[in-house]
Amino acid sequence: MKRLNLLICALCFAALSFAQQKTVDSWTDGKFVTVNGAKLWVVTVGQGDPIIFIAGGPGGAHPGLRSFDPLADANHQLIYFDGFGRGKSDTAKVVSDYSLQRDIEDIEGLRKALKLAKVSLLGHSYGGLVAQGYAIKYPNNVSHLILANTFHSYVMWQENDDNSNHEIKTNYPEVWADLMKIREQGAVSSDAAHQEIYGKVPYGFLYAYNPGQFVSRGRKPYPNSMNTKLYYQMVGRDGDFYVGSDIGTFDFRKQLKDLKMPILVIGGRFDRVATPWMMVKYKEYCPQAQFVMFEKSGHNPQVEEPEKEFPIINEFLKK
Repeated sequence: MKRLNLLICALCFAALSFAQQKTVDSWTDGKFVTVNGAKLWVVTVGQGDPIIFIAGGPGGAHPGLRSFDPLADANHQLIYFDGFGRGKSDTAKVVSDYSLQRDIEDIEGLRKALKLAKVSLLGHSYGGLVAQGYAIKYPNNVSHLILANTFHSYVMWQENDDNSNHEIKTNYPEVWADLMKIREQGAVSSDAAHQEIYGKVPYGFLYAYNPGQFVSRGRKPYPNSMNTKLYYQMVGRDGDFYVGSDIGTFDFRKQLKDLKMPILVIGGRFDRVATPWMMVKYKEYCPQAQFVMFEKSGHNPQVEEPEKEFPIINEFLKK
């Protein structure tokens, strides 16, 4: 979800998770596609029905999703891309050009540029916001919708902030004390010093059932793997405590029940950001969806329980 150095560790690990899929390299085996005036870097794996994967953050590049590569073995074409301002794609001249609405429209632009009819979407974490927004606006273009460890509203995102900070305060009191000192002096989430202290909390603490699976393996850095300027533009200048901007206003709760395409909602029991008590509310807001909670996963069941998750996804895509 957030914190630059923590996300880099997760991205690096995820790119290494399934060595048998290394025939496609995220660094070199892609192409630039012009979408809404910007060049986006697109990498495809496999052949078959198209699935567009939308990365989290906001601000994350696509390599962290490469853990999903084994899905290509079931006759799916996996379409990964770096969103505008991420990875190898173009960046904005002014940060105000980054928005949730722009990301939604870029999915439509990408679909057209790749000459695809209907597509399946898999949005992970923040990417699920984009997937939900797209499915609501362009329902006739969506074959299947997979919402993985994501958020239905600004209310849920604020709960992410509140729960994360509660866990840090309780379990990393020395980090919390340092954070409070600079916040008392006026520092906010987007300040470099604030980000540095926040980043001392290990990724696995908030995001994993088994933190050992998210230790960096020394993978070479991917360019612009997490755009923090984009992140704070979209969550607000103090977005790790109080959500604002686009993330402080989005709300899909009333519209989800009207979606007609097959929908799969994925949660993780040990996810401390997309918290289970808010995740299960998808059963209420989107009752027509198939809902699966992975009992030995945090924010990334595709890494922690792929042997359970991938068969479920493959069976769902047959609907």
